[in-house]
Amino acid sequence: MTALHLAGPDDLDRLLPLVRAFHDEHGITRSDDDRIAGISPLLEGSPHGVAYLIGPQRAPIGYVVISFGWSLEFGGMDGFVDEIYLRSSIRGRGIGTEVLTSLPKALAGAGLRALHLEVKRDDEQTRRFYARLRFRDREDYMLMTLDC
Repeated sequence: MTALHLAGPDDLDRLLPLVRAFHDEHGITRSDDDRIAGISPLLEGSPHGVAYLIGPQRAPIGYVVISFGWSLEFGGMDGFVDEIYLRSSIRGRGIGTEVLTSLPKALAGAGLRALHLEVKRDDEQTRRFYARLRFRDREDYMLMTLDC
């Protein structure tokens, strides 16, 4: 089983290059200062989310960030997979499946009632992957965003 380590302040130097690689791969243009501003509160114990390192803590192969919210519809705390990333050289080995299968079970113990994620509509391969893990389209709903 692939190890998950709750990331703390000492993990910033290991986490930042992974986040940068994810952003580069997905065309997300942010400065490292912006990335650090987003990551640091999670590493310092913010109740709004968590960051986990995937693989060996000293040489992680990826990360996942979960943001927490509250949902009346789901009856309590819900989470949003804000980002999940695995180095391209280790993809296709079942590690993402392990992470997205074990993490919701572990977080359910802390009261998590639902886990959401976002995927591009035209990315059929990734949508099928998430569907195999029992994530489902909410046909009547669409994520909408207002930048503030």
